[in-house]
Amino acid sequence: MTLMPETRSAVRVCSINDLEVERGRAALLGAEQIALFLLRDGTVHAVSNLDPYSGANVISRGIVGTRGDAPTIASPMHKQVFDLRTGECVESQGKPALALDAWAVRIDGDDVYLPSHAARSSDEALQEVG
Repeated sequence: MTLMPETRSAVRVCSINDLEVERGRAALLGAEQIALFLLRDGTVHAVSNLDPYSGANVISRGIVGTRGDAPTIASPMHKQVFDLRTGECVESQGKPALALDAWAVRIDGDDVYLPSHAARSSDEALQEVG
């Protein structure tokens, strides 16, 4: 499925109904994969799908959790844990701390948007991946 930019400042990613609570979903924004997460409180977070430790696009397949009040995602590869709000690594499993890119998500009705500057070009399409 290919979704085209809806506005000059944001790109429609998907419908909120396309997301499952605490299950990741990957989307292609230009040449970059984005991992989207719908949490139980209704918030949606977007981080890079690229695991900086393994180099694999697998973050959307990780385990959602919390550390204190921070919603987190644990990489399915080597179990590093990242804050979904900031992309900051909160548990590096003894390795140097690396971070995920993170994007502000906007919800308008049932539609989920990311900033258009997240794409390499605002004319690029967003595509759902696997």
